[in-house]
Amino acid sequence: MAVKALQAVRGMNDIFPSEVAGWQNLETDLRALLKLYDYGEIRLPLLESTELFARAIGDVTDIVQKEMYTFADRNGDSLTLRPEGTAGCVRAAIQHQTMRGQTPRYYYMGPMFRHERPQKGRYRQFHQLGVEAFGQAGAGTDAEVIALSARILKQAGVQATLQINSLGSPAARAAYRERLLAYLRPRQAALCEDCQTRMERNPLRVLDCKVPGCQEIAAAAPHLVDHLDPESAAHFACLQDLLTALGIPYVVNHSLVRGLDYYNRTVFEWVTDALGAQGTVLAGGRYDGLVSQLGGQETPAIGFAVGLERLLALQEIQGQLATAAQPLLFVGALDDNSLAAAWKLAEHLRDQTVSVVSAGPATFKSLMKLAERSKAHFQLLIGAGQLQGEPVIIKEQDGEGRWEGSLDAVSTGLQSLGVDFPRHAPHTEHNFATARRLK
Repeated sequence: MAVKALQAVRGMNDIFPSEVAGWQNLETDLRALLKLYDYGEIRLPLLESTELFARAIGDVTDIVQKEMYTFADRNGDSLTLRPEGTAGCVRAAIQHQTMRGQTPRYYYMGPMFRHERPQKGRYRQFHQLGVEAFGQAGAGTDAEVIALSARILKQAGVQATLQINSLGSPAARAAYRERLLAYLRPRQAALCEDCQTRMERNPLRVLDCKVPGCQEIAAAAPHLVDHLDPESAAHFACLQDLLTALGIPYVVNHSLVRGLDYYNRTVFEWVTDALGAQGTVLAGGRYDGLVSQLGGQETPAIGFAVGLERLLALQEIQGQLATAAQPLLFVGALDDNSLAAAWKLAEHLRDQTVSVVSAGPATFKSLMKLAERSKAHFQLLIGAGQLQGEPVIIKEQDGEGRWEGSLDAVSTGLQSLGVDFPRHAPHTEHNFATARRLK
């Protein structure tokens, strides 16, 4: 009886070395940009108490009701694989008291989990960069956070349109909620089934529905920005002035409300049609009430998240996705007696941060095939003759470069072929897998 082959869970993907190069390049660029804005990395648990997300995100949101991976552990505690990072970051800041008299700025990168229909750029295990800034309530912080998001997309080579809106204060939003319900109730039969179900509990979500009929109804609904409290209206006007001063184009989208209950005042999204229906690339907003809602002191906060899979998909479309670096040198042993010398040479070169693929013992023909598959820039074989003093030959894989010399002088031979050795081997940040060849 044949054993059934095991497969990954649907919507959770394996990422191989040929793809990881793009991930690593993107992550390196993101970390460098975040350092410019004084954000420090925080690493959060994948598992949190289910209560954290129910209290933070909202009981009536699609995430809590439909999409979370929730289970009881052996103690009977309800745990959830994190569907987003903000709630966990706030929990950590409260638990470890990092906001007392401080204005911390954190970022995190890692997997999130949502049980929804997998599609291109949107999976059940997906990866996000999240950014959270605490302790500053002014529109200037909102503008700076949006400027950071603009720089991230520019660095990634992604073209998108910035959409903004204001949800105002909780009191203003509650008053608007009644106006919106008064508008929606006579039109309830024309709404989609989901909107009919959630209309009374969370009518603002109707504005965010992607069903065409609901979008037509939402387009004619009263606008929240016309019913803001004075402080929120001034905050939103200041934000728009600052974005204009920074040269960041934007569009006010009156239907933009975001899918999480904790937002207030500024919300924003960067959208593109390059990925089809899933147009949002990066999104976030202000959540001044969340810290106190989760047990901390009143603390203003703002943040955003961007899906790494979506950034990479957009880079691939635009031909900007980084490819895996090729190893510098292939070292092959032609027989058992030369194996130790080949391995010793390989380790010596790795001490100098040269990336080496080693193989053998094998026949000359087999080693040539392995060298070609390795895509190394240079190849070198060691056999009985080299152990007895015959010259070692370094050949350029796809060119005319060639060097002959003693086994002890291989490093010198590589330099003569144009390899630029770092000065401080082996403790250098230079990765020789991407070595420059000066020839």
